[in-house]
Amino acid sequence: MSVDPRESHQPSPHGSRIDPYVDAYAARAQGMVASEVRALFAVASRPEVVSLAGGMPNVSALPLDDLGDIVRSVVTDQGATALQYGPAQGDAHLREQICAVMAEEGIDASPDDVIVTVGSQQALDLVTRVFVDPGDVVLTEAPTYVTAINTFAAFQADIVHVSMDEDGVVPEALEETLARLESEGRQAKFFYTVPTFQNPAGVTLSSQRRRQVVEICRRFNLLVLEDNPYGLLGFESDPMRALHADAPDNVIYLGSFSKTLSPGFRIGWALAPAAVRAKLVLAAESAMLSHSIFNQLVVARYLDVHPWREQIKDFREMYRRRRDAMLSALEAQMPPGTTWTRPGGGFFVWLTLPEGLDAKAMLPRAVSERVAYVPGTGFFSGDEGRRNMRLSFCYPTPEQIREGVRRLAGVVEAEIALRDTFGNVPAPQSSGGDTPRPDLP
Repeated sequence: MSVDPRESHQPSPHGSRIDPYVDAYAARAQGMVASEVRALFAVASRPEVVSLAGGMPNVSALPLDDLGDIVRSVVTDQGATALQYGPAQGDAHLREQICAVMAEEGIDASPDDVIVTVGSQQALDLVTRVFVDPGDVVLTEAPTYVTAINTFAAFQADIVHVSMDEDGVVPEALEETLARLESEGRQAKFFYTVPTFQNPAGVTLSSQRRRQVVEICRRFNLLVLEDNPYGLLGFESDPMRALHADAPDNVIYLGSFSKTLSPGFRIGWALAPAAVRAKLVLAAESAMLSHSIFNQLVVARYLDVHPWREQIKDFREMYRRRRDAMLSALEAQMPPGTTWTRPGGGFFVWLTLPEGLDAKAMLPRAVSERVAYVPGTGFFSGDEGRRNMRLSFCYPTPEQIREGVRRLAGVVEAEIALRDTFGNVPAPQSSGGDTPRPDLP
């Protein structure tokens, strides 16, 4: 007698296009759907396509021979420890070194208040897990980091955006939003911000606004979640002072070695007040018991023996050249009516198309012309951002960037010609999230 796989909870051996477990999923999993954009990114990964989409760090400047020696020394000298389970809070010596890294941004921290995580993304997940119940309000910038949106949505948060401009989030808009929520009897759990070389917009919160934002959040008893993976990658100035440096009791700081060393090690961290840190450690233990102590010891040894500050300077110069190539190409090639941000560091430029154009609808034409980008709609919880796209300059060479922008400009010009001939076409309704693939952070 045949058995219905939905009753046995065993997948059909013949496969099916219908998910037999659809009624068993948790409510928070219902929105986990792939978008049509993903299929285009599969094509965009072909070598003939210039991808301005991915936020992948360029590890070509790393001292690979030195890293190989460091890995061998960890196995030889610390193998019995490196290949065992480790503490959920992370290696004690690495936490000390993380405090030295954060000191570059004015943070005076204790290793006891640091928890090492699997990249800063796990730290973001843990903080959300600890604070957010279904229906809770989370404030974010508009636009904001796409995977933060995914994380908050997975925990069924009500995501409320706060507007930003070329100087970062607008303090008056933040205050107005908090006052409105208060009048509605609603209290946001935290304000999530990427204040320095923001992903995706590339803008940086000014010094004056940093003080204002911290003060506004303090008055409204609102926690700040400061995500700062790009803070040491400025091109024209010393690192900005972190929000946490001036409000350690009101700010949870998230950091990562993915951009200043390598994403392959998957080492990030959270710096939090002691009570919050204890909750994060418990959440980490329940999620993964402990993560790779081997990778932690390799990163710790790297920080001990390698001049990491000089290495970051090399990265900054490499990314600065790529940023300059993108800005000069955009200036020379893009048609009138197109605008873009001018980042002082980090990985990204945020481009706004002329009136009547839709970046998401334009993407298939762009990929057919062998250039790729990330449509702006993926960086909002609603349907905003249709005229926007995120362009990444971190991975392609300057020559590839110039060629990619040339191709993109041709696509934009063709879209303008269609608009001028047929008029503005209503934007299609979204059939799912525009979430980039995992390799497009």
